[in-house]
Amino acid sequence: MKNILFVASECVPFIKTGGLADVVGSLPKNIDKKHFDVRVILPNYSAIPWEFRGQFKYVNHFYMEMGRRFDSVYVGIMEYNYDGITYYFVDNEFYFNSEKPYGSPRWDVEKFTYFSKAVLAILPVIGFRPDVIHCHDWQTGLVPVFLKTLYAGNEFYSRTKSIMTIHNLKYQGVWNIDTFKYLTGLPADMFSPDKLEFKKDASMLKGGLVYADYITTVSQTYANEIQTEYYGEGLNGLLSARHMDLRGIINGIDYNCYNPATEINIGYKYNADNFRDYKYKVKADLQRELGLPVDSGKFVIGLISRLTDQKGLDLIRCVIEQITDDNTQFVILGTGDDRYENMFKHYQWIKPMQVSANIYFSEALAHRIYAGSDAMLMPSMFEPCGLTQLISMRYGSVPIVRETGGLKDTVEPFNKFENTGTGFSFTNYNAHEMLNIINFAKDIFFNHREQWNNIVERGMKKDFSWKNSAGQYMGMYDWLIG
Repeated sequence: MKNILFVASECVPFIKTGGLADVVGSLPKNIDKKHFDVRVILPNYSAIPWEFRGQFKYVNHFYMEMGRRFDSVYVGIMEYNYDGITYYFVDNEFYFNSEKPYGSPRWDVEKFTYFSKAVLAILPVIGFRPDVIHCHDWQTGLVPVFLKTLYAGNEFYSRTKSIMTIHNLKYQGVWNIDTFKYLTGLPADMFSPDKLEFKKDASMLKGGLVYADYITTVSQTYANEIQTEYYGEGLNGLLSARHMDLRGIINGIDYNCYNPATEINIGYKYNADNFRDYKYKVKADLQRELGLPVDSGKFVIGLISRLTDQKGLDLIRCVIEQITDDNTQFVILGTGDDRYENMFKHYQWIKPMQVSANIYFSEALAHRIYAGSDAMLMPSMFEPCGLTQLISMRYGSVPIVRETGGLKDTVEPFNKFENTGTGFSFTNYNAHEMLNIINFAKDIFFNHREQWNNIVERGMKKDFSWKNSAGQYMGMYDWLIG
């Protein structure tokens, strides 16, 4: 039996702000339990719902030093078994008593420095010796650093390897070097350009990328992109130097959670064989719920997203007048930057028959939009993997995407002449190129409906469950352990 420890700042069903939580919540359950003992360590946020926190079992507590910040800081250990996985929660009210998992950048740097060190300190206490510690994103970037430095001479960790997975390179945990010295107790020579120093500051993620035994990210195209200056966020040189230790493995989705044949949030259940008989009814229910004209002939475009520049919303802003014509309905769900929230609210006000702006987030409504939309728009500037396009295909909503990162790896562009493909895509980050491909999709929907239905069917029959991706991770664990 090989021991694998996942370390992350969020995980469904306990706490979620983005796709990272979905991955950490789903992947461990799909690792073969006959060969791997997979456990997960998370912060014990007070924001975790009481239905879970109330069942956490106290295991132990101790005190550890934390650089020059604390000679002695409390570390509590809570345990909970859920869906066959053992979860440990690092308990410390000073750091984790808040309504949200993240706060100011300076405070987040401190609390995840504490978390990273506490993770390693906990392991001998719970008697779990990992063969691999699988770290996710910048919040866990100091785990490989501490493992190879402060804990280097400790026999308990002598066989432990580490993997650093990048979910989004844009977020790196950057702060000034003096603060990191104060918080970590690491020596000055660790903050050099070949180690943690980053543009005269220090980066937690860079530390993880330097010291981890292996690096993964969430699609092969993104793994290639981040080795270039345009996508590399200042770390492209390091990632290029470590290209032999870097690979992309596409994320999967939970096929039990996202399944139109068993979906509890929609009125009509359907699958790839009978969607023609039922999907238009789900669409009518969505239109009715959102106050849009109930008309199966309208082309319904969904957008479920954080409303930020990364998601390509500046492209939408340029051509939203042309997108929202009399034959189209545009349904938005999400929150984010004020200018985009206000833009969609404005267009709902002036075009109430064409635009429904839902500036909040509801998991149940998201499922109804996936099921009730004809197409799902994802014009991202960059997209490491993306889950929205995978979920939309599962529900028969055709993705319209920009060819970047995981969007390029998972959406096969429609070929009208060969009648192949699972969606529509455009290459350059350009509003009118996006508009052209939306109009092409509309033409197929309105004038070549059987071809459209073939696209839907092919997408619904694709397998983007965790089965294949989990197999790649298991092979990587075996190879790394040796």
